[in-house]
Amino acid sequence: MVRNGPLVFHPFLFAIAPVISLFSHNVEILLMNELYIPMVLVLVFTVALLFLLGLAIRDIERAGVIVSGFLILFFSFGHIVHATRHWRIGTFIAGEHIYVQVILWTGIFFLYAYLFARGSKPLKVATYILNIASIALIAIPLVKTGDFKLRAAIASYDLKNAKNAEIVSTPLQRTDSLPDIYFIILDRYADARTLKETYEFDNKEFISYLSGKGFYVAGESKSNYLKTAHSVASSLNLEYINHLAEGLGEDFADWSPLYEMLQDYKVWRFLKSKGYRFIHFGSWWGPTRSNRNADINVDSDPLPQLLYVLYRNTILYPLGSPFGILDFRLANWKRVHSQFTKLEEIPNIKEPTFVFAHFLITHEPYAFNRDGQFLTIEQYAKRSRRENYVEQVIFANTMIRALVDKLLSNSQKLPIIIIQSDEGPLPERFESDEFGFNWNQATIQELREKMGILNAYYLPNAREKVLYESITPVNSFRLVFNLYFNTNLELLPDRNYAFMDQRHPYKFFDVTNVVKDR
Repeated sequence: MVRNGPLVFHPFLFAIAPVISLFSHNVEILLMNELYIPMVLVLVFTVALLFLLGLAIRDIERAGVIVSGFLILFFSFGHIVHATRHWRIGTFIAGEHIYVQVILWTGIFFLYAYLFARGSKPLKVATYILNIASIALIAIPLVKTGDFKLRAAIASYDLKNAKNAEIVSTPLQRTDSLPDIYFIILDRYADARTLKETYEFDNKEFISYLSGKGFYVAGESKSNYLKTAHSVASSLNLEYINHLAEGLGEDFADWSPLYEMLQDYKVWRFLKSKGYRFIHFGSWWGPTRSNRNADINVDSDPLPQLLYVLYRNTILYPLGSPFGILDFRLANWKRVHSQFTKLEEIPNIKEPTFVFAHFLITHEPYAFNRDGQFLTIEQYAKRSRRENYVEQVIFANTMIRALVDKLLSNSQKLPIIIIQSDEGPLPERFESDEFGFNWNQATIQELREKMGILNAYYLPNAREKVLYESITPVNSFRLVFNLYFNTNLELLPDRNYAFMDQRHPYKFFDVTNVVKDR
């Protein structure tokens, strides 16, 4: 292997450029740990390619040029197909026959590789050009990402390091008889009114089942906030989070302070102090994929969402998807089935247990038929948006019924169970412009659809009727702790807040009077 020219580093920069660019484009809503696995994988992949090709042709500069060309074609496949979808010339490139596209892309690469591999002249100029081009390619997204995250870290420093006041309770006489506590989040599960009016589905049978089992279903409950991060952070910390706007400013765009509140929160710390074991059932969503404070993380997805999105734009995706390779939907389908099975086993644990479980079933991308079978792309395409959503609801109902039956029959001491959606489904208008949608301009119907939630409580041996139709999630654990742990927490006024848009997550405005049932 010969190298007399410039240092060959452009393949490594071309390899990480798609990762950095994708992260930079979504920098407000992603955590830095989303970067690590994709970066390592693409760099290992590039090192192997460059080493093997360099050995084969005995010219590191020529090998570098070929590898960079391959990486550009490899990562640009999905973007080019998408960009040319509506061009007349794109009928062939982005047509229905995906394998024709793959063959065309492969042919372009081999022609490119042949032209450079057969030459004998040094490629110093090409190496210099590619080195400079690769630096330019990553410079802007790298600077944007670094600047944004640095400013975000500085702005949120005080909030991240502030110690929340501990929850005070009188001593418990019998800690050995504490009930297991299940906090089950069904993401984007709509309330009965939205299901009937928007999705033409009557959920009365499921609500009646819960009521028959002893649950109190708060029929007029609304989420305190529009999105998962805000809503669950508020629930788990027993407080409204509007103070973040005061500390960070309404124009602060980074969601990290919210994500931190999903990792280190008052509920787990209080229950841990009472001898509880904390078991976390994670989702594919980064902030709840796992919890660093949990005693056990069950079936957490080891791969970040960023990797799945990156993979979908490579030429490997059409080749690997028929075999389920890195299939995002299939991974979620398997994980949900496995997690429900393992949830049924929690009563076998001797210690009192706090379970947090976040299920993205009634949340895109849909993966379930009503009978629990995997929803294929072909089946999904044949149904309307409404039909696909209802299929997810029916499946979720079936799984929750089976779980509740098991928990109530197998627990030595009746458990506390909260089944709650953190937000309602996305209005159709929002789906077409997720980042640009201004909730200040949402209709009354859209706000009610987004904030109407399922909110059901199983509170065994409650001493008095303390639940009411309009209770909101911020009061869930305040009430539970008062009933079972001798706390004296005041219930907060039930308020509902929206925020302007995805890039202004702390620009709150009160919509309580807009979304309440009339």
